[in-house]
Amino acid sequence: MEPNKELEQAIENKFLTPSKFAIEIEKIVAAEEDFNYIDAICYYCETNNIEVESVSKLISKPLKERLKWDATRLNFMKPTSRAKLPL
Repeated sequence: MEPNKELEQAIENKFLTPSKFAIEIEKIVAAEEDFNYIDAICYYCETNNIEVESVSKLISKPLKERLKWDATRLNFMKPTSRAKLPL
């Protein structure tokens, strides 16, 4: 492995990245059938002692779309044409 690749890999393993965060949230949603994406993020933050406000930078675009879909479905936000997922 190149030195730069090794450094990138070490950083990614040590710190939470948007892709790792999305994978963790997907795992929680898959494991807990009563959880939606909003619940999963709150649960993840609670179990890892992370403030919910601090994870906004970790939310990837696909995860953001799923959150919008959940929020619209739960009437937390008004339906828009962009808030629908082709599920």
